[in-house]
Amino acid sequence: MCTTGDNGVIIILSDDEEDEEHDVSCSEASVVIVEVEDIKKNDVAISQAALDEDLVVTFSRRAEVLPHARYDCAIHPFTATDCEVGSPVASNQLICDQCFCYICDKLASVCVLWVQSGVCHCNSHKRSDFWNSQRSTGLLGGLKPFNLTLSEIDGHLRHAETLLQRFKQELAARFATFLKGRMFQEYGFNLPNQPGFVFDYTQVYEFVSSFLKHTDNQNGRAAAILRLGAAEQFTRHYQSSGVYVLPLPMANAYKAKVVLLQRVVASVQRQMVMDDFTSDFIQKLQEFYKNIILPAELKSMKNSLCVRPWDDVLLVSVLKGQNVSGVRKDKGKKDVLLEQSPVVQLRTELLQRQHRYRELCRYLRVVQTDDPKLVQPLHDLMPYFMCMDGGFISACHSLVPSVNPPASSFTPLIFLFYLRIFETAMAPKRAVGHMTELCHPDVPWEPIKGAVALKRAELVKFALRVQRCCSAVYADSQCWHRLLTLVNSPCGSVTALQAPSPQFLHEAKDVVISILLKPPGTNIQIPRFFQEVYPDQALLLLATGALGLRILSAALTPALPVLNAFQENQWALWWLWESLSSNVERLNSFSQELTQEVDNATGGDSSFSFLRAIILTLSSSARNWDQ
Repeated sequence: MCTTGDNGVIIILSDDEEDEEHDVSCSEASVVIVEVEDIKKNDVAISQAALDEDLVVTFSRRAEVLPHARYDCAIHPFTATDCEVGSPVASNQLICDQCFCYICDKLASVCVLWVQSGVCHCNSHKRSDFWNSQRSTGLLGGLKPFNLTLSEIDGHLRHAETLLQRFKQELAARFATFLKGRMFQEYGFNLPNQPGFVFDYTQVYEFVSSFLKHTDNQNGRAAAILRLGAAEQFTRHYQSSGVYVLPLPMANAYKAKVVLLQRVVASVQRQMVMDDFTSDFIQKLQEFYKNIILPAELKSMKNSLCVRPWDDVLLVSVLKGQNVSGVRKDKGKKDVLLEQSPVVQLRTELLQRQHRYRELCRYLRVVQTDDPKLVQPLHDLMPYFMCMDGGFISACHSLVPSVNPPASSFTPLIFLFYLRIFETAMAPKRAVGHMTELCHPDVPWEPIKGAVALKRAELVKFALRVQRCCSAVYADSQCWHRLLTLVNSPCGSVTALQAPSPQFLHEAKDVVISILLKPPGTNIQIPRFFQEVYPDQALLLLATGALGLRILSAALTPALPVLNAFQENQWALWWLWESLSSNVERLNSFSQELTQEVDNATGGDSSFSFLRAIILTLSSSARNWDQ
């Protein structure tokens, strides 16, 4: 191809693709720049035959030489050899002003090893594996052990290599000082019969710890390189034997190394899961760590960085729901989704941040771990993750199954938390790792995308099933108040419910008892006929009947806030009182408890005003039933 510009420069590019497939001599140039002299167009006569040619050169001038590797020099021929380092081959040592050293990546004129015997950089070229390895070693420097390619090196990694070299030098000096020890007198010890030195690793530990803290401010890949590079150095340290060690936490080199390596492993594990590392880069970090020779006290952490990348075949199939067992056979070998507990916790955190709750549940169901006790809190949170995915019914069933229900370990706050989620279809948007983190008061609640609140009948059944299996919720007055407020005020309305017919109230006693006294572990079923005529009233009576059984079993303190929920539906309160008459002795005790609470209540508290008015009537009814 030939192009001509206004400045009279002709650039000729070779388009002979066939030559590229063969071994092309290093001396063949791929670009020729021709500068033309200023001449008049009418000074050159072009024949018709010349005009018919594909390429016509009408004028030229001396080419401008651009920077190039020595083997591409157009002035001095280059003779390629595989690995000759003894002396220059042919005229390879000759250079022009623009020749660069292939190994040093700088002008050949400043390369101090250009013709030095044993290295002889003038013979280097890109078509030799030997010279390519030499170039990588020279340019990668301290990053060479990580098996990185030049294309992976950026400014951050270059800076990391410089920091790592400085760290190694300073660490070596500090460790040498540690090995020398210090006299007892320098520490103020008065031990005349105890000759020798005190060896304190604390200063070395503090230096490494400071360096690791500094890595937190580095780019992701650079930080990982620095942490593992530091680990390779300090894991070689040892404690001098037969000497006095200060009774300080990090004075012993062995103990300090364990703490430091745990810190490095935790940080790099987090990066492998949370950062956007490629699978290839993760593998290189893992290979580097495996090549570190760990002493006996650190052997337990040998496989600490065996972290699957996110694009791992088995992991991806589990997250997508294509594998529900967590086991895969690959070429006759069994691959099991087994991960360390910190890695499981990290994946759980990231999947929550990405709102991938369905995938998180699939992962937690099948993943195996080295420490199930540490991961158990995450399994306890699976109903919450189902809620965040909008699966309220599934969450209810998983909280109160017939065997070993997770709800049995509820606190009253956790119960109220789930009840609020099911009622409002809202939840706090934050990543959690334990059930105790659910009830944080300062976290705002937001609607759950695609979620629909449960119907009140489902809410009542959920609350009653939890009360069956959880004594803490069953005994708590606040939990009862929340349930009764829910059934006394349908849809948040303050309007009183119509009192049912006397016949319905009478028949409701047997229906409610039959529902509530079913054996533990069975589901709570509300007969359809019970809700046909008075649906809201039926749910109120069911919850009220459960409250009656609670009062008959033991004292309920405080009771006034619970009974205050009946303010708009006093007919239900009378129904409760009549239900309690089956145990007159307990009814009298309850009446006395209420009277005592009323007497102790603040005189200006208007929230219990309606109870003050009828408490004497209720107590009088109790005495009449007693007689």
